[in-house]
Amino acid sequence: EDPSSSSLTQNSVVPELPGFYYDSEKNRYFRLLPGHNNYNPLTKESIQYKAMECKRLRLLEEEEKQKKKTTRAGLNSSALLQKRQLGLLSSTSYCRYIHELKVNCMQRRKIEIRSPDSSVAGTNNFKIIVADVACERIFTVNDVEHGGCKYGIINLSGLGKASLTVEMYDNLYFTNRKVLLFHSREKSLFSLTHFSKLCLMGIAETPGCASLLPASLFSSSNPGDRPGMLCSFKISTAWSCAWCLNPQADNCFSTGLTRRVLVTNVVTGHRQTFGTSSDVLAQQFATQTPVLYNGCRSGEIFSIDVRQRNRKGQSWKAIRLFHDSAVTSIRLLEAEHYLMAADMAGKIKLWDLRTAKCVKQYKGHHNEYAVLPLHVNEEEGLLTAVGQDCYTRIWSLQDADLLRTIPSPHPSSKDAIPSVVFSSRLGGSRGVPGLLMAVKQDLYHFSYN
Repeated sequence: EDPSSSSLTQNSVVPELPGFYYDSEKNRYFRLLPGHNNYNPLTKESIQYKAMECKRLRLLEEEEKQKKKTTRAGLNSSALLQKRQLGLLSSTSYCRYIHELKVNCMQRRKIEIRSPDSSVAGTNNFKIIVADVACERIFTVNDVEHGGCKYGIINLSGLGKASLTVEMYDNLYFTNRKVLLFHSREKSLFSLTHFSKLCLMGIAETPGCASLLPASLFSSSNPGDRPGMLCSFKISTAWSCAWCLNPQADNCFSTGLTRRVLVTNVVTGHRQTFGTSSDVLAQQFATQTPVLYNGCRSGEIFSIDVRQRNRKGQSWKAIRLFHDSAVTSIRLLEAEHYLMAADMAGKIKLWDLRTAKCVKQYKGHHNEYAVLPLHVNEEEGLLTAVGQDCYTRIWSLQDADLLRTIPSPHPSSKDAIPSVVFSSRLGGSRGVPGLLMAVKQDLYHFSYN
């Protein structure tokens, strides 16, 4: 049973009565009566929240007492090694099963965050964390008291030590309220002096803007030597953005707007507009071809070849897929024959782009209206997603089996949805494997060991 389910098993066969709620422990209905001054402390939401919190605390206690059991019968390291030596398992299958085994044995530890400016370390809630390709550093977005956001870079080299410490470098010059998506300009480069980043941001009272920020803004060197943003473009009503890594259009980025897609060349400033019938909530460029994939509020997923011009009356949608609800996240797999998509109905589907058919569905994800990302790790053969119920779930990418459900260390709420990063080499090529979870002001590491 999914531990984050909002309804108990006993309640699934009990009909709902207007004005009443069913108590599974006492096996009877109770009437919802208003109290003094028309204040009603008993609501369906409060009852469901209490049940969810009890389950979360119970799961946390179980994780503290003992290691999680494996999801597959007979899955242990000695049996896998024996089958590998006998030639019954390929190297790929052996590595995939080992990752599954390690995922079920991950233990949570809190990370100490250090900063050159001790007054700002650990005082703001994490909003988003995103790792670079080498997983040496993570880019962070934190809430600030006056209603904006601050950006920072955390160096993960301290994870290899027994004390589990990381160093955070903040930039206080940009405090925009809205950060939708960012992407590295250079796929294999994440240096504090050479790395540039695409941030889509804006203030509620003013038009939004897409800005390229150099990573040297977050350096601990002399603040007077820090450069400003590389370039900025005014873009309003934006929902998403993506940077193109294909050499044929490597100077372009796209923004998903209300009922249109805008592709911008940062060198020439040239813009190309593609009209759509719905808001574009998710985007990603392919790397082998200059093709842009878009996920819409209507549930449609379509691709655009940015090399062709948008002519009136001409059909420019190459691939079209459909979900029953708004698409909130899309991820292309490495070979770019498959696309993973999640929607607001909590469904995660793997699409074969060659046949335009759904080949796998990953069950258990929870979402009702939030824009939540997917994290695909093909090297480990794992899919990770955080639901709106604040549970982090990890699936087997190949079998679509739910391997692990991790409760949040903090009570579930809309402003406490964890942001995660998963890799087998956090901190670089010789780094430690595991899961990083940022929730509220805290950063946690779930180690493979």
